[in-house]
Amino acid sequence: MRIATLPMTAALLISGCSEPDGSEENLVRENADVAVAAGTAALRWDLQSSGEGVALALLSEGRATAIRLFCPARDNELLVNVPAFKPIGSEERLSFGSGGEAFALVADPRGDARRGGVTGSGPIPGNLAAMIKNPVSASYGAQTSGPHAAPPADLASAFVAACSEGAAEPLPPQPAPAGACLIQDGKPVPANRIRAIGTEPFWGARIEGRCVTYSHPEDQQGTRVWTRFGGTVSNGNWSGALGGSPFVLRTSPAPGCSDGMSDNRYPIAVTLTVNGEQRTGCAEPL
Repeated sequence: MRIATLPMTAALLISGCSEPDGSEENLVRENADVAVAAGTAALRWDLQSSGEGVALALLSEGRATAIRLFCPARDNELLVNVPAFKPIGSEERLSFGSGGEAFALVADPRGDARRGGVTGSGPIPGNLAAMIKNPVSASYGAQTSGPHAAPPADLASAFVAACSEGAAEPLPPQPAPAGACLIQDGKPVPANRIRAIGTEPFWGARIEGRCVTYSHPEDQQGTRVWTRFGGTVSNGNWSGALGGSPFVLRTSPAPGCSDGMSDNRYPIAVTLTVNGEQRTGCAEPL
């Protein structure tokens, strides 16, 4: 096994990747409980995104996290968080890898108070794409998480691409790779190409598959949110998280929906829960 020692980093917090339900404290407890039983729980990989970066997380059916890989925007850095790991005062190394190759990440021996468990950080491995094509695992002292099944190829590719792009600049506002937006739980989802707008306050959203790009006056280019989709275009639900808060967009049939600012009429009504607020608007197919 080859171990690559990486330099100490000052910040080990993974921002913007909280699960959509419950307080931070409850999430930490739920994540730890589920991760301990990861060997018997039904787990699946999911791609998550916010203005802070992009994450590839292995989740239970209740959306608690067993292991999360995170690339902060604008940083050439990989963070690996395992909520079930218990901090060890003398241990500052968390190893992550697959097959016969592992990388040593720097871990805070006090643990990760915000996310629970232990987080390791270091520069993004040059062969990250090859590593996550295989079953992945993490170890900290005598504690091990995995090996876990390799992430689906489409999610792995989108994650690696976002990590590479984010090393130089924030995640771009362009649509995510179509293959990732149109796949959920390894199955295809409808294209769902619609545009939504709202006023008081002004906001907008462009939807493709399960990807929602949310914009407002302070973020006119928009931030991509990876959601779980259910229903249909005109009667659907897209649920995820943005900035650590629930992000939920719902549509319902409403011929003649008015945006309140023009004479335009739309066929779909929209409600949006974001930043703890509920907003309304209208939508139309693209």
